[in-house]
Formats: sequence, structure tokens, C-alpha cells
Amino acid sequence: MQFQKLENSYIVFVEKGEKVIETLTNFCIHNNIKSAQLSGIGAVKNVDIGAYDIDSKDYIHRIFDEILELLSFQGNVALKDGVPFIHAHITLGTHSMEVFGGHLFEMEIAAVGEFIIHDFKDETFRKHNEEIGLATLSLCKFEGEDNDK
Repeated sequence: MQFQKLENSYIVFVEKGEKVIETLTNFCIHNNIKSAQLSGIGAVKNVDIGAYDIDSKDYIHRIFDEILELLSFQGNVALKDGVPFIHAHITLGTHSMEVFGGHLFEMEIAAVGEFIIHDFKDETFRKHNEEIGLATLSLCKFEGEDNDK
């Protein structure tokens, strides 16, 4: 992994063979990043993605071993149990130009992985939401007059 710091952001090059979520999480821990926005592109393989089933409160997993284009990686960083946690969704493309995506669990870089982390220089937290069954962002709740509209 290589990186360059630019003001409150980092350009991160995740290298061939490195696991993306593991590498970016360790980067956040090492650089004390507790609240951030992430984006990225590249070429990946061994991709574990899913979709959340609200009724069963569990993820449907699919694993793709082939090399795929990482067309879009969008996510955020927040503290979960005191540790930076990355929540990301991705869009992937095949060599026949088919596109699909989902919630990212992990993937490995097949050629290059280019990511941007914008550090908000603050703390954001996740806590378990019983109704949804996931650790969701725990933010200030808006209690304004027009809240019901």
C-alpha cells in the first residue's frame, strides 16, 4: 500500500494481492481516522458482496473469483465498538461489459486499487439498531417542525 496526504484527504494505492477492506481499515486505525468518506476504482478479484434481507436480518452473499473492473466504490468510516469500521457498496463490471454490485465484505486487488479517503477530522459512531438488525450510524436526530413532511 502506498499513500499521499493532501490536506484532510489521502490518496491510497492498494497494491496487487492486498485485501481492500483489511488494508483500508488498518490505514484508518494507523492514521487515527474516525469519520470519513471513501471512494475508489480499480481491478479486483475474490470479491465477496451481498444484499441485506430485512426480513431475515441477514446478508445474501455472492463470491466472484474472476477479475472484475471496480467501477465505483463508495463508503464511509465510523467507529463501531471503538474501532474504525468501513461500510462500502461497490459497482463491478465484467469483461463482457455486464454491471452489478452490492454491499462489500471484502475483495482483493487484481491489478490496481486507487482510493480516496476524505477525513472529516471528527468522530462518527455506529450502534446496533434492533429494528433493522445492523449497526447503523448514530447521529443527531432532527426534531424540526417540518420533520413529518
